[in-house]
Amino acid sequence: MYWVDSHCHLDAAEFDADRQAVRDSARSAGVDLCVLPAVEAANFDTVRVLAHTHGDVYALGIHPLYTPKAQAQDLQTLDQQLHFHRSDKRLVAVGEIGLDGFVPGLDMATQQRFYTAQLKLARQHRLPVILHVRRSADLLLKGLRHTPVQGGIAHAFNGSLQQARQFIDLGFKLGFGGALTYERALQLRRLATELPLDALVLETDSPDIPPHWLYVTAAQREAGVAQGRNTPDQVPRIGQLLADLRGVSLEEVQWVTTRNVRQALGMGDDWLQVCRANAQN
Repeated sequence: MYWVDSHCHLDAAEFDADRQAVRDSARSAGVDLCVLPAVEAANFDTVRVLAHTHGDVYALGIHPLYTPKAQAQDLQTLDQQLHFHRSDKRLVAVGEIGLDGFVPGLDMATQQRFYTAQLKLARQHRLPVILHVRRSADLLLKGLRHTPVQGGIAHAFNGSLQQARQFIDLGFKLGFGGALTYERALQLRRLATELPLDALVLETDSPDIPPHWLYVTAAQREAGVAQGRNTPDQVPRIGQLLADLRGVSLEEVQWVTTRNVRQALGMGDDWLQVCRANAQN
């Protein structure tokens, strides 16, 4: 049994200098699979190639933070790519898509237009979705009820217990990562312990949302200490924290969360063999 990082931006510029070493370190830590979501049409090919190169899986979508510069043509490109690569077993979802109500200056109407269009594409291509959920849970749920899809993962979930249950009822798993490691994250920790383990998946969102042991304060940054970069090899340690919070074994967390990713993304029983296969296969 191996760990899965259900959300990792391995294509990010922060990994340009040592991407292979980062992926090797994760595999040495037992993270045998990373899910690599795209954020814009310009990196569709990049995440696909990375997934094949490193034995991982990928998703294609337009992130809400990238909607200000996205064009209608990008949705056509997404549709074409989903169709062209429909037989690629490493393509497992439409994502990262969703809505962001936190970052100032983003036009919600534009976000919703791209979100709705991508839900329709996910439904058309019979794929689950990977959702960006930040101060937007109710709007996302409304969209899912209007345009049902084959479930997926609500990434970096930090909503209410009621909202969590609504996502679960719609066939979603909830992503927990570095934010869970902060002692002051009381609401998040309550969710992680009160929700059924069958509903949870682990993630890093590398290179973002570092766990507390990698976090660098503003004062440290001013003193010249580099910002802590998150990496997929942190999944087992996050998993240990989740096990401690729930009072269960690390092995149970590992087994159940790995199974949950497979269920959320519709990956068959042969998924590990597929992911380990040579890139040329």
